[in-house]
Amino acid sequence: MRLAALYTAFAVLATLANLAAQRVVLALLGDSGAGFALAVLTGTGVGLVLKYLLDKRWIFDDRETGARAHSRKFGLYTAMGLVTTAIFWGVETAAWLTWHTDAAREAGAVLGLAIGYVVKYHLDRRFTFRTAPA
Repeated sequence: MRLAALYTAFAVLATLANLAAQRVVLALLGDSGAGFALAVLTGTGVGLVLKYLLDKRWIFDDRETGARAHSRKFGLYTAMGLVTTAIFWGVETAAWLTWHTDAAREAGAVLGLAIGYVVKYHLDRRFTFRTAPA
């Protein structure tokens, strides 16, 4: 139960960081197609790095250090996130294209991220942090 609560809390933190980064980019560039694309990419990057650092230590108890270990695991973590990112982007973009409002875009982002994080946990447990207890 503790693990699920932590994972959920970290997903919420990463989601908030993602959306905050998107808002910053959209405030600077406007909500044109290019601004939207850059906002989604920036938000995804911010959320990815934050979630990796939290998951590595607190979810999978992976205490391995060093550039080599981090680069290998971050690479796997990112690769596992490609499919889940497609889920997130797809749901967020569908909401944006359907209603073209910030509220709809953010609701789509939250829904897509929630689905993606559930899938991602299982992929990371199996492939990325397989030597660490889950």
